[in-house]
Amino acid sequence: MTTSAISASSESVSEKLDFKKILPIFVIVLIDLLGLTIIIPLMPLYATAFGASPVLIGTLGAAYPVMQFIGAPLLGRLSDRFGRKPILMLSQLGTLIGFLILGFANSLWMLFLARILDGISGANISTAQAAISDSTTEKTRTQGLGLVGAAFGIGFILGPVIAFVSLAASGNNYHIPAFVAAAFSLISILLTWFWFEETLPKELRQSNKRKPAFTLQAMFEALRHPAVGFLLVLIFAQQIAFGGFEQLLALFTLNRLGLNASGNSIIFVFVGVIVVAVQGGLIGRWSRTYGERRLILAGLLTLAIGLSLTAFTPRQPMPSYSKAVLQAELRGSGTFRTHENPTTQNLSIEIPDDTHKGWLGLAWLLVAMVPAAIGGGILQPSINSLITQKALKDEVGGLLGISAALLSAANAVAPLIGGLIFQAWGSTAAFLAGGLLMAILFAIAAIKVR
Repeated sequence: MTTSAISASSESVSEKLDFKKILPIFVIVLIDLLGLTIIIPLMPLYATAFGASPVLIGTLGAAYPVMQFIGAPLLGRLSDRFGRKPILMLSQLGTLIGFLILGFANSLWMLFLARILDGISGANISTAQAAISDSTTEKTRTQGLGLVGAAFGIGFILGPVIAFVSLAASGNNYHIPAFVAAAFSLISILLTWFWFEETLPKELRQSNKRKPAFTLQAMFEALRHPAVGFLLVLIFAQQIAFGGFEQLLALFTLNRLGLNASGNSIIFVFVGVIVVAVQGGLIGRWSRTYGERRLILAGLLTLAIGLSLTAFTPRQPMPSYSKAVLQAELRGSGTFRTHENPTTQNLSIEIPDDTHKGWLGLAWLLVAMVPAAIGGGILQPSINSLITQKALKDEVGGLLGISAALLSAANAVAPLIGGLIFQAWGSTAAFLAGGLLMAILFAIAAIKVR
């Protein structure tokens, strides 16, 4: 074989993702995310049952990312110093305890405590991303990081289904899905302990011991970096829009379509199928064909379209809808129970009347979810991949930790702003603002991202 043939063969191998290395990380992240995705569709309705207003529900949604903003960069840098495995297990343990508290919650403050504890230890995803970066090349990194998003997508398919089944089996007891989530968290800990092999070599860990664990100065220096800085700003800004969409979607569908927890599970399953298709297979092909810049621009544009379409979803519940039944479920006077604890008698979220029922509202929303899910599925792995390509290998964990911290900060700000807009100007304004922000980001990124 000639030298050129050998070189071509090596290049071909380097362009293919090594699934044997990635598989343990993917499975662990998937199992861990099953717990999260069981809880996500239920949390706004869980808080509503305790009488929370849109602003208070937004504050609850912000509690987890605020704490993650503090914890993720610290644990990300520690994973550079001590390795991925011990930090991953530490964060998973915090998640397990948070789910257990959520399962035993009998008042709103316990919901806050559970999310705060889970958030402060929440470096699961950023550490897994660092492990994937350790195990990939520049040509395969976007596809590898996309698999984390695919795990999210599969989680959004299976998690809501598991939540639906556990609610049906327990008579709509919202505590049971939290215990089921805790069980999946425990499984992820066991898998990490027995299956996951450390991906960061000892020599790199030794060199990283000279670096501080994390400082705000390091974050500001990263933001000023001529190549990486704008990408970090972009990942923060796009998540302001997409994070608000994720956190307020259940309230939006409750307000527009009268969907309860089971109905919202259908929406999350639909979105999950699209995200799996994008991040589990298409994004790898797209990144090799078009490059990260075009993917980022396409993600911003499609998400802008999806959020804007969502904002104008007609207020029309399905033909089977009953306002009285939904009120009974949320107030605790129907089949829904919070055990011996009283629930609110005055719902803070306006729900539709029984008039003008039909299928247009649901159909419109499902159509709007397609570009929203595609855009959301493209953006984070593409931006993070570009960040890792411009970073030194021994700085990847720290930069991904900063990226995760900025995502957490955006996730903290988004539900607060969204909840205020929702309460002051209605559900249309909350989602239309996100669509306009994405359109502005698209125009800026077209000039700045190279």
